[in-house]
Amino acid sequence: MNTPAPACACGIVLVLLSLLTGPQTTTAQKNDIDIYSLIVDSKVSSRFAHTVITSRVVNRADTMQEATFQMELPKKAFITNFSMIIDGVTYPGNIKEKAAAQQQYSEAVARGESAGLVKATGRKMEQFQVSVSVAPAAKVTFELVYEELLKRHLGLYELLLKVRPQQLVKHLQMDIHIFEPQGISFLETESTFLTNELADALTVSQNKTKAHIRFKPTLSQQQKSPEQQDTVVDGNFIIRYDVNRTLSGGSIQIENGYFVHYFAPEGLPTIPKNVIFVIDKSGSMQGKKIQQTREALIKILDDLSPKDQFNLVSFSGEATQWMPSLMPASAENVEKARSYASGIWAQGGTNINGAMLMAVQLLDKANQEELLPFGSVSLIILLTDGDPTVGETNPKNIQKNVQDAIDGQYSLFCLGFGFDVSYAFLEKLALDNGGLARRIYEDSDSALQLQDFYQEVANPLLTAVAFEYPSNTVEEVTQDNFQLLFKGSEMVVAGKLRDQGPDVLTAKVNGHLLMQNITFQTEAKVAEQEKEFQSPKYIFHNFMERLWAYLTIQQLLEKIVSASDAEKQALETRALGLSLNYSFVTPLTSMVITKPEGQEESQVAEKPVENENRHRDIPSGHAVLRSQAMGNRKFRKTGSGSADSWLANRGGFGRQGPSLESAPAGPDGVFYDMDLRITEITMTAPPPGTSPAVPAPIQAPSVILPLPGQSVDQLCVDIKHSQGPMNLLSDPDQGVEVTGQYEMEKAQFSWIEVTFKNLQLQVRASPEHVVVTRNRRNSVYKWKETLFSVMPGLKMTMDEAGLLLLSSPDRVTIGLLFWDGPGQGLRLLLRDTDRFSSHVSGTLGQFYQDLLWEPPAADDDSKRTLSVQGHDHSATRELKLDYQEKAPGTEISCWSVEL
Repeated sequence: MNTPAPACACGIVLVLLSLLTGPQTTTAQKNDIDIYSLIVDSKVSSRFAHTVITSRVVNRADTMQEATFQMELPKKAFITNFSMIIDGVTYPGNIKEKAAAQQQYSEAVARGESAGLVKATGRKMEQFQVSVSVAPAAKVTFELVYEELLKRHLGLYELLLKVRPQQLVKHLQMDIHIFEPQGISFLETESTFLTNELADALTVSQNKTKAHIRFKPTLSQQQKSPEQQDTVVDGNFIIRYDVNRTLSGGSIQIENGYFVHYFAPEGLPTIPKNVIFVIDKSGSMQGKKIQQTREALIKILDDLSPKDQFNLVSFSGEATQWMPSLMPASAENVEKARSYASGIWAQGGTNINGAMLMAVQLLDKANQEELLPFGSVSLIILLTDGDPTVGETNPKNIQKNVQDAIDGQYSLFCLGFGFDVSYAFLEKLALDNGGLARRIYEDSDSALQLQDFYQEVANPLLTAVAFEYPSNTVEEVTQDNFQLLFKGSEMVVAGKLRDQGPDVLTAKVNGHLLMQNITFQTEAKVAEQEKEFQSPKYIFHNFMERLWAYLTIQQLLEKIVSASDAEKQALETRALGLSLNYSFVTPLTSMVITKPEGQEESQVAEKPVENENRHRDIPSGHAVLRSQAMGNRKFRKTGSGSADSWLANRGGFGRQGPSLESAPAGPDGVFYDMDLRITEITMTAPPPGTSPAVPAPIQAPSVILPLPGQSVDQLCVDIKHSQGPMNLLSDPDQGVEVTGQYEMEKAQFSWIEVTFKNLQLQVRASPEHVVVTRNRRNSVYKWKETLFSVMPGLKMTMDEAGLLLLSSPDRVTIGLLFWDGPGQGLRLLLRDTDRFSSHVSGTLGQFYQDLLWEPPAADDDSKRTLSVQGHDHSATRELKLDYQEKAPGTEISCWSVEL
């Protein structure tokens, strides 16, 4: 019996490239193929998303041009249709069994063509691409349709569209219609390209059960500026939502003879857990991977409940256990485990088999000694970045050994760090033992990925969950037995109503909660439910039947992974039959895309498999050096460095340096290539005992505080004494708290955290990125990547300068900035400070209480005394850099105090 995957964030991602006419992409060439209409229409009915992308292009050149339609869609989505209309003739995509399309695929590869039209890109996406030649003045319409069931991940459903037309589009429109009969309890929108100006093109309307989000910018709104023809519409558009739910048997919804049953009861207590963390510390984990693993493990240990029990197993060539038995998650034991985790270093081979058997033995021993609390849940979480190299190295033998040892008693979750590990091996290992596998991507947020995964399984609510329906009322029901229900996820069962079925469909959901059995009951009136889904604006025909087929196929594909060879054939046959019947491109089918006569042969689209995705993503923000012609010389340089030391490494003066290809890098890591002949260098040293006077550079203060209504309109604060985290601001009336850690050596904040207690939301800024946490769910944003997010009670925006503003109509606006001017580092900004209440406090908050400025000193008007709540501070008039302006900032004369 397999457990369902804890819900993951799912989305819809669209990339529509304007069209390439050759290797160069000048503006004139790019716009020969003009996208004059781009429409995205997504209907989400009871979590099932049906998305249609329609792009209309015209060739405005006087020669034949190539038009490329390229987009990204979620890995869990199935393409259901693609077509091209050229000069009124429709060229469809035909879905066939993969074996039947294999010959066409092989022939295309033999011709050197890019036959694979769908390939994995990034963490959650697959890229679809097709090209066609377009005659002068001819028009082409591309239409692609795909479907998926949105899964609940840490309490939210997520719909993600990535829009990149790369040119201005006369008719650009996105419509998202959401219909949830349970009622929409939460809705937010987020975008990486919206600005306050472009926000006028976005409209959001919502009632109890329906929501409509429309984005329809004009041509002028799409322009970066009146002088530029480039578009600002380039990035992510995200909708997140959740539905109303109670402590009940869930919601049954019925449409056209099919039903779906959603179960995620509210208000259940968390079941205590016994968890063994199995951590790979082999040599391949050296560097950032082991550092991020330690960081994540320490945070995860802090999140353990006092009712939990735990242990750690680290392994390389040999496995080592932290303690000889499970330990209660007391504050003292957690602190000891943190110290142990901090000392984990990477070296040696990879003995997965030995480590896993040690973890199982720890749980078996506790079970035999009756130390596992009755009704508790036992989990093993394995993190590894490579294939086994020590001890038992045969993957099949390891899978059998682990399955035999666990014997259905515990759940195993496998995390594969990077792409050097066999994901197929880990996936089967997990699915064989009631868990799931997840890939952890090597990036700056790897530690957060690990923490997010743990949060998915941190709070078990029910075990041994079974759904029951009267046998004479339903048939062809999807998986209806589940091992574990976790907080923030959702169980989904779908099926078909029998002919002549009852007027009321009843259901029971049985499960184990702590030391008792629990049964939920619910029912749905068939006629009333059928009537709910009659609005064509929000509903697409037979959507629930397609939801049932989608869910059935996904579960069959999962079963195939852990099935025996004898079982696989029957499972594949059924999954293939459903894929063909409902026109889904799955791992068992392919789409053959036809083209006009005279163009290249038909192309084949196939769905990638996760284990095939062994590419390494190029990290964003990589440097690109450009060369510029300077007469007959080439010169490339960025940054600055010591020319003396570099010239010495050129092999001496007075000779021509090597060519660019063989030239050494300069001190700044950049290649130089110049025809130089240096015959003499004359340097004059200053007289002995003297040195040129260099004025100290003007620095930005630690914090600038605006003081509305005061005789001094702003105060510069320099932090000179700091030990540990600081309470910078706290206003209980506003429900906001700001804390931070100030590093004296670097004279900057290492982190600043803003907590909105009423919203249960935290924003933590570090020099690397910004992390927004809500309901145990983390979202990561890199500095200077634009952001526009609106949720109930808060708006978050980030501009290209890296200024993140957190605002609300009735709250103080808090800004966070990674400033790269002199004295660079994290900075805090405050606006609308007149909204602070009289209860504000903290290192900085105290300055918004009773302030009293003494007159300047008679003998020195650059000094005066500031009295704050009875404490005197010496203030000095100084020149400072205002970091509230874009770097390098502007000089200001400011009264400064030191804390």
